[in-house]
Amino acid sequence: MTRIFIVLLCCGVNAFSQETVKLFDGKTFNGWEGDTVKTWRISNGLLIGGSLTEVVPHNEFISTTKTYKNYILRLKFKLSGTEGFINTGVQFHSQRIADPPFEMTGYQADLGDGFWACLYDESRRDKILAHADTNLVKQVLRKGDWNDYEVHSENGRIRIKLNGKQTVDYTEPDASIPQSGHIAFQIHGGGKAEVSYTDVYLTLLP
Repeated sequence: MTRIFIVLLCCGVNAFSQETVKLFDGKTFNGWEGDTVKTWRISNGLLIGGSLTEVVPHNEFISTTKTYKNYILRLKFKLSGTEGFINTGVQFHSQRIADPPFEMTGYQADLGDGFWACLYDESRRDKILAHADTNLVKQVLRKGDWNDYEVHSENGRIRIKLNGKQTVDYTEPDASIPQSGHIAFQIHGGGKAEVSYTDVYLTLLP
């Protein structure tokens, strides 16, 4: 057993690696729910929300049907827009609310001018909980192109990375704030905006 363990380490294999699952299969909405008639669609393996020709009237979210706690979420995104408020975000530890029925409440790893790679509290405290360094964002952001995004959430500590650079390290001070819930993608209302997501992977932590 000892020799097997040493071989694994030498080969770069983590014998205690956690389970990683692919949340979006690139073909179907299996495991997701939202407005898949007007707002969200699948094309060429991408999960796409919004429109570049029509103003998105209000926020829309496509959400996992399952809930999760303690994980590393990795994905790629591309945000485009021609006018109005061009914004999207990755919701986590979130729930849908009844009024308005299209809204969600919870943490958001935000994306868009003035909010890139910040941590926002959607429909709850309604404020930025942790700001990203704007100079760092300018250095690493590929605006209008594909970017890597990572959300690491573990027992109340939240870290966000944009293209491999950490922008947020936040520890939740309020014990009443849920640390589990749905993962979702947002397209913000008020602009001609389109967002694409792909390579959505979740590594579950103990």
